[in-house]
Formats: sequence, C-alpha cells, structure tokens
Amino acid sequence: MARRHLTPQDWSTAALRAMARGGVAAVSVNALAGELGTTRGSFYWHFKDRDALLTAALEMWEHDSTTALISELGGITDPRQRLTALFTAALGQEDINGLEPAIVAHADHPAVAPVLRRVTERRIAYLTELFTDLGLAPAPARRQAVTTYATYLGWLELRRSACDLVPEVATTGPIATAALEHLIGELARSAMHQAEPE
Repeated sequence: MARRHLTPQDWSTAALRAMARGGVAAVSVNALAGELGTTRGSFYWHFKDRDALLTAALEMWEHDSTTALISELGGITDPRQRLTALFTAALGQEDINGLEPAIVAHADHPAVAPVLRRVTERRIAYLTELFTDLGLAPAPARRQAVTTYATYLGWLELRRSACDLVPEVATTGPIATAALEHLIGELARSAMHQAEPE
C-alpha cells in the first residue's frame, strides 16, 4: 500500500494535537513522525526545524480559529445574531479538544507569545466592535469585550479540567445547550443594559 504524501498542514495539525495533549514540550518530531506513520525526512522536506513547525501550527490555529471565523461572521448584520453565532461556533464542538487552554498555558514560550498576542488583540478588538454595534460607547464596549473574552477562556478551561463536575460546559447535550444559551443571553443582556440611556 502506498504511503500518503503528507502536507505541511498534516504536520501542523499533528503538532496542535500534541500541544493539546501535553503542551509545547509534546511537539516532538520523532513522536509526530510515528503518529503520522512517516519518517523524519518527511518533516524536513517541509520544515527547517521544530520551531518552524511550531510557528506554522500556531499560525494555522490563528487563521482557523480567529481570522476565518471573523470573516465567516461578516455577513451577519444583526449584532445580537452575530454574538450568538460567534459563541455558538467558539464554544461548540472543538476541532482539537483542549487546544486553546494548552496554548494559553504557554503564553511565555517564544513561538507561542507573538501569535497568542495577535489572536488576543484581534479577538478583543472584534468583540469591542460587536458590543459597540450593540449600542455601547467605546470604553464600556471594551470592558464588556474583555469580560466576555475572559469568560470564554474560563469556559474552555473548565471544559478541559472539570467537565465531569461542570456538565454545563460540555460541547453537546441538553444541559450544555441550555447553559450556552444562558451565557449568550446574559452577555447580550448586559451589553443592552449598559447601552440604555440613564
């Protein structure tokens, strides 16, 4: 049977899966080659070294989880519907379980830091824009964006570390669906309340 030709994306996806399982240290060329059923030579065909793989993997995560998602939401004109769609996508089924908390846990790693900073900045800017569209002035919109983003990160960390104790943060099921609807409702309600004139 012929071996499938691996792409840089295959290696990057494998690196992200390893990172979700064990952090940056788990991204080992030998281990990934074994997982992918190939040799180290295949790796070096695409990447100069492990750091180049880490950068490519993190940039792929940045594109898929932030740039592409924001672009997909661009066609939704109603800001409340956009908020609902954003949180449904962001807190729905994860492509790689536990990836986001694993990346955040390595915020000071030289390969992770610049990408994570760009992602954080872009996401908070997008949320600020969204809450401005819901009627908040710039300063309260920024505060609501930061609160919302912190809620998102906490939700994912609970899912990774205590989903058995907090079934509300699971990706599927009636309890999780109701909890996600409640969260979105509370975020939108808080923004609308702040936007109301005194």
